[in-house]
Amino acid sequence: MIAEAGLAALWLAAALAGFQLLMAAMGLTKGRDALMNGVRPVAVVQGVLTAIAFVCLIVVFVQVDLSVKLVIANDHSAKPLLYRFAGAWGNHEGSMLMWVTILAVAGAAVALFERRLNERTLIATLAAQAFIGLGFYAFLLFASNPFERVFPAPAEGNGLNPLLQDPGLAFHPPTLYLGYVGLSVAFSFAVGALVTRDVGPAFARAMRPWVLAAWIFLTLGITAGSYWAYYELGWGGWWFWDPVENASLMPWLAATALLHSVTVLATRDGLRAWTVMLAVVAFSMSMVGTFLVRSGILTSVHAFAVDPQRGAFILGLLIIYIGGALTLFGLRVGTVKEGSQFEAVSREGALVVNNLLLSAILGVVLVGTLYPLMAEAMTGEKLSVGPPYFNSAAGPIALLLIVFMAAGPLLRWRRDDLKPLLMRLALPALLTALALLAFSIFGPPIGIFPLLGLILAAGVAAASVAPLWKRKLRRTPLFIWGMVIAHLGIAVALVGMASETAFTKETLVAARPGETHTVGPWSVRFDGVDPVAGPNWTAVQATLTATRGNSAPRTLTTEARMFYAPPTETNEASITSVLDGQLYVVLGNADDQGRWQLRLWWKPWVTLIWLGGGLVALGGALSLIGRVLRERRSHQAEAWA
Repeated sequence: MIAEAGLAALWLAAALAGFQLLMAAMGLTKGRDALMNGVRPVAVVQGVLTAIAFVCLIVVFVQVDLSVKLVIANDHSAKPLLYRFAGAWGNHEGSMLMWVTILAVAGAAVALFERRLNERTLIATLAAQAFIGLGFYAFLLFASNPFERVFPAPAEGNGLNPLLQDPGLAFHPPTLYLGYVGLSVAFSFAVGALVTRDVGPAFARAMRPWVLAAWIFLTLGITAGSYWAYYELGWGGWWFWDPVENASLMPWLAATALLHSVTVLATRDGLRAWTVMLAVVAFSMSMVGTFLVRSGILTSVHAFAVDPQRGAFILGLLIIYIGGALTLFGLRVGTVKEGSQFEAVSREGALVVNNLLLSAILGVVLVGTLYPLMAEAMTGEKLSVGPPYFNSAAGPIALLLIVFMAAGPLLRWRRDDLKPLLMRLALPALLTALALLAFSIFGPPIGIFPLLGLILAAGVAAASVAPLWKRKLRRTPLFIWGMVIAHLGIAVALVGMASETAFTKETLVAARPGETHTVGPWSVRFDGVDPVAGPNWTAVQATLTATRGNSAPRTLTTEARMFYAPPTETNEASITSVLDGQLYVVLGNADDQGRWQLRLWWKPWVTLIWLGGGLVALGGALSLIGRVLRERRSHQAEAWA
C-alpha cells in the first residue's frame, strides 16, 4: 500500500504541474487574474504531494519491502538502519525522485513566501518551474519509476553498493541536490523576468537568496564529497578530476559568477544581461551534471544509471530547457536595459573580470570533461583527460582569479582612483612578498603552482579582512562578515591544497608483524592482523602503532572488508588528524611470504582544505541571514511609515 500511495501522489503531482503551467500561461496571455491567483495554491499542493511520494519511498526502503523492484536492487535486511534510510536516494530512481521533490518543494516555497516580485513575473516564474518539473515527472513515471512492483517478491534484496554504505550518503547527495535545484529556481526567475520584460533590481533581490542558498549547499556538498572520497576510496587524494566530480564543480563555478553578478544588479542596477545569462548557464551546468551521472555514459562510483535510453531522455530535457531558455534570451535580450554604468577601475569592474575568469575555468573543465566522451562517440577511441590537463590549463587562470578576488573588496563601487587603490593594496602585496621571501630562504624546493598558491594565500587573507578595517565590529552588517569569512575560507583552503601538493610524503611497503616503517616525521609499527565482522561484512583488521618524536603512541586500525550483499571488497583507511596534518594508512593484500601491503601517507595541513570549504559555506550562510534580516527590517520600516 505504501508504494501504491507514493506512485499515486507522484501522478497527482505531475498532473498538477501541467495544470499549473496551463493556468499560468492562460492567465498571463489573456490577463485573467482568477487563473493567476490559482497558480500559487496549486504549486503548494504539488510540493506537498511530491514530498509524500518521497516519504513513501523512504518507508519502503526502511521496511525492506521486497515487492518493490528498486528495493530489491538496492536494499538488504542486514543493512544498518541508516543505510536503509539513505539508500532510498543512493540509486538512480530514488535520487531522481529526490531531485523532483526538492524542485516541487522549492516551487511551493516561492509560491508561499515570495512577495518582492511583480505578480506577473512571479506567475511566469512558477510557470517555468512547473515546466521544468513536468519533464522530470515524465522521466520518473515513464522511464525510471521508483515504485515499480515485482511479483512474487524474492526472499532477500541485493544490497547497496558498499562504497555508498557510509554516513556521507546521508549528507552529500541531499546537499548537492539542494544546490542544483536552487539553481533551477534562479533559472525560473530569469525566464519569468524575460517573459514579462522585468529584468531589474527587484528581480535580482528576489533571486539573490535562492542563488546564495544554492551556492552554500553546493559548497557544502562538494566539500563533503571531497572528504568522503578521500577517506572512503583509499587512494589518498582529495580531488581526481573525475568527470562526476567535475559535474558538481561546473555548477558551482557558474553559481559563483552568478552570485556576484546578481549582487551587482540588486544593489547597483548593473550587469542585467550578465545576470540573466549566468542564471541560464548555471542551471545548464546542473543539467549537464545530471546527464553525466545518470546517462550511463560514465563508469564511476558516483554514477547510477546504466541505461542509455534514460540518458537520451535526460539529454532531450537538457536540449528543450536550455535551448528554449537561450532562444528566449536571444529574442528578449534587446529589451533588457543596460542598467547603471561604471568605470573599469571599480568593484563592478573587478567582479566582471572575476566572472570572465570563472567562465574561463568553467570552459576548461567542460571541454576536458566532455571531449573524451565526444571523441569516443565519433571515433570509438577511448581517451582519458586527467589531472595534468586540468591542473596546467585551469591552474594559472585560478591563480589569476585569486588575485582579482583579493582586490575586489578593496575597490569602491562605480568608480575608484588608481592611486588610493594601490595604497589599499599595499599591505596584501607586502605580505605576499614577505611570504615569497620566507619560502625562498627557509622553504624546501617545491613546484611553481604550490609556491604561488602559498604566497598568494597570505595576500588573500590580508585582503579578505580589509573590509573590517576602521569599522566598529559590533555594528558591522552580518553580510559583510559573511563576505570576509568566505574570502578568508578561500585563502585557508588554498594553503591546504598547496601544502598537500608540495609536502605530501608517501611510503609503500610489504610489512611483517613487528616491523617499523617511517613516513615523514612518523614511525609506524605493524602490530598484526585480526579477523573482525560487521553487520553485513567481514574483514581483516590491521593494528598499527604510530609515534612522532616524543609524543605518546597512537593506535591505528585499518581494514580490508568483504561485503556479501553485493559481494565487494573495500579498503577502510585509518586517518589520524593532528594540528599540522594527517597520517593516512591503508591495508592492502597479503603475499605468500606472510607480508602485508601497507600504504602510508603524511599530508601536512591537508585538513585546511575542508576547513576552508566549511568557512566558505559559513560565510555564505552569514551573508544570507544578514541579507534576509536587513530586508525584513526594511519592510517593517516601510510598514510603519
